[in-house]
Amino acid sequence: MGNSRTDSDVILIGAGIMSATLGSLLKELVPEWEITVIERRATPGEESSNEWNNAGTGHSSLCELNYTVEKSDGSIDISKAVKVNQEFQLSRQFWSYLVNSGLISNPRDFISPLPHMSLVHGEQDVAFLRKRFEALSGNPLFHGMEFSDDPDQLSEWIPLVMKDRVVDKPIAATRIESGTDVNFGALTRMLFDHLQKKNVDIHFHQNVDDIKRTSDGSWELKVRNLTNGTVERRRAKFVFIGGGGGSLHLLQKSGIPEGRGVGGFPVSGIFMVCRNPELVAQHHAKVYGQAPVGAPPMSVPHLDTRLIDKKESLFFGPFAGFSPKFLKFGSMFDLLTSIKPHNLITMLAAGVKNIPLTNYLIKQLMLSKEQRLEALREFVPNAKSEDWELLVAGQRVQVIKNTAAGRGILQFGTEVISAADGSIAALLGASPGASTAVSVMLEVIKRCFPQHIKQWEPKIIEMIPSYGMSLQNNPELIREMHATTARTLDLVSDTGESGNKTAALN
Repeated sequence: MGNSRTDSDVILIGAGIMSATLGSLLKELVPEWEITVIERRATPGEESSNEWNNAGTGHSSLCELNYTVEKSDGSIDISKAVKVNQEFQLSRQFWSYLVNSGLISNPRDFISPLPHMSLVHGEQDVAFLRKRFEALSGNPLFHGMEFSDDPDQLSEWIPLVMKDRVVDKPIAATRIESGTDVNFGALTRMLFDHLQKKNVDIHFHQNVDDIKRTSDGSWELKVRNLTNGTVERRRAKFVFIGGGGGSLHLLQKSGIPEGRGVGGFPVSGIFMVCRNPELVAQHHAKVYGQAPVGAPPMSVPHLDTRLIDKKESLFFGPFAGFSPKFLKFGSMFDLLTSIKPHNLITMLAAGVKNIPLTNYLIKQLMLSKEQRLEALREFVPNAKSEDWELLVAGQRVQVIKNTAAGRGILQFGTEVISAADGSIAALLGASPGASTAVSVMLEVIKRCFPQHIKQWEPKIIEMIPSYGMSLQNNPELIREMHATTARTLDLVSDTGESGNKTAALN
């Protein structure tokens, strides 16, 4: 077995959208730095970033009802929706920069216009949606949002959803045409193609077995070649752990105190997919509904048009599942081996606090295909079993940690955990994840390279013009940025309108 040692300035663990984004940002900021990527799979984006392993479409809060909460006084808190929307705009600006600079091409291969809608039933939920619409539509980030409780209007917007529907209770929807469908698998592969041209050293079929701090403050990784079993040591001044569900184990191996007490809970997802061209042609939108009572936030049902390999299909879900694996291609012992003395109490506390979630997952696991079809028929009344197949999506590992609210708090979101000196950082968690990759990686850069931020800021602003600004307080800037990114990313049809289905398919 070999035991050679190779040095780099930066090592990125995992070839998903997060490492691809951080690598691309750093290569623009400091092109002379040597960057190495280590990935256990054969190609980039095979796990959570893969287009068949996530719902895609770009979380921009245009339709996700769980990002807006009704407060005790009846008003709607839109702060999270505003935050996520602004973060998605940063991603759009960076992708636009890459296209404008000729660093990636053919943006329609990873992003296309798609209306985003929210759909609710019943008097109470219709009243909520109306208040949500009134709160959001006054914010310039949500310009162009429409509301309707007219079944005839809804039949024009979502014909497949309204076809053969018995409207025996109030129904309403909001629509905003400036939404998008994002293929994060395709984008990840594009970014790694770009990085290879920039002489980034990418190694596939290699697993990081261990991470140790060296006497000079850098990090040494024990890397095993999964093809021939050879081992080599790789050293870097900075390490980013972007291994999806696998990040927790690597964070624990680093031994940094910031990772102590942190646990993870894996949740898998199942989607129903329709490839019947006749049905697919009747629906062109991302439509979110309300989550069932007691369901976790990541289980909000939605019916999405997806454009993958230039072919449209429909995704419905997600249905929750459970596997002790932390990665789709992981080990059945992942959950067990993540439990350490320092996070045992945290994990036990989470188990006690999340009994309703456990019951929900058990019920979801026991669903038959016909029972899943019944849930689908809330969206597509005449759905037939032969038109829909089950697809197992990627694994998501929700962060469990101790907070001011108590021990064992299950976090539904993404979180960066880094060493005090910024020499190593790990990304944990799930949604909104990929959609806010640029914002999250800018946070990593700011946190881990504070000594360079002043020098790098002009370049960051060149790449992301709204960096450091509050977009919602700059309506003119929003319009300018949105128009610019729409043109650059080819999200505008020949008539100057975004959200055009014919344009999306060309």
